[in-house]
Amino acid sequence: IFGENLDTLKVYAEKLGQISKKIEGAQNIYVEPVSGMPQIVITYKREAMSQFGLNVSDVNNIVNTAFAGQATGSVFEGEKKFDLVVRLDGTQRKNVDDVNNLLISTPSGIEIPLSTVANVELKESINQIQRENAQRRIIVGFNVRNRDIQSTVEDLQQNVEKQLKLPAGYSIKYGGTFENLQQAKSRLAIAVPVSLFLILLMLYFAFNSVKYGLLIFSAIPLSAIGGILSLWLRDMNFSISAGVGFIALFGVAVLNGIVLISEFNRQKTIQPDLKTAVIIGGKTRLRPVLMTAFVASLGFLPMAISTGEGAEVQRPLATVVIGGLLLATYLTLYLLPVMYIWFEAHFPEKNRKLQEIEDTEDGYQL
Repeated sequence: IFGENLDTLKVYAEKLGQISKKIEGAQNIYVEPVSGMPQIVITYKREAMSQFGLNVSDVNNIVNTAFAGQATGSVFEGEKKFDLVVRLDGTQRKNVDDVNNLLISTPSGIEIPLSTVANVELKESINQIQRENAQRRIIVGFNVRNRDIQSTVEDLQQNVEKQLKLPAGYSIKYGGTFENLQQAKSRLAIAVPVSLFLILLMLYFAFNSVKYGLLIFSAIPLSAIGGILSLWLRDMNFSISAGVGFIALFGVAVLNGIVLISEFNRQKTIQPDLKTAVIIGGKTRLRPVLMTAFVASLGFLPMAISTGEGAEVQRPLATVVIGGLLLATYLTLYLLPVMYIWFEAHFPEKNRKLQEIEDTEDGYQL
């Protein structure tokens, strides 16, 4: 909460803390303390001081020497030099009465207690003042358990709007992990479309055909279905690591389509019947397609079942990749041949030499 007056900030921070306790998933509520620091305040009686011939600076020096200490000389230990500090014994500076009974020497030679020329009080003062962007602020924090941060903060925002009316000049900012989530979502909103566009662009350059590029690109929504389903089955919320997992998943998922489409195109030049070419191509490339999916899935398996440090980041990412690849592979083996036959029947290539991608031991060769 941002504002000017610390007392007002403290009041509204406590109210916000009470509201946060009622939010599902919010635990370990913490309200930043800004007060509670005890201080001894000495207020001088200037009329009484003038009667005894004292001035403020002399009394300040006596109080400072008695309780904080002042250097009155030096002590040498070999070549080392230390200040010799004089102050009252610890048993004589424990409470307010010790301050009141501190003896002050007057110019006339008599000693009077400090309470004669000053009022000594123990007051609660400001503990700390925190600023951000040149504004005073106080923090109300909590941890989120068994619920996603997005929904928790949205519920909090709705309750704050109904129950907490801030005065003019005061505002609430939601930061921490929620702020990082919002920033990451804005970056993902750029990264995901760019990655999808680059995948489609590379598919077009690989086959020199929009039709085959779109056919292979169909593996991406199929893999997305698998990723979402796997998160739901494991009762996981969408997170930034899961979003990164979807980007990695999209890149791997198109490999199966590349393998199948390239083989279909090669078999089409050999077999006169399109369905026969697709059947033979599917049988020929079944093992490479399955290996592509299972090798990547097995590689992410330790991350998917991890329970150690960083598991909350690793598990959503690996779950998305494994679930997306398995379902995408299954659907690709069944749907892609059907879609290929339909596209070839309705949008045949005319007088166009198709590029072929042949499997080699070292990878794919155009």
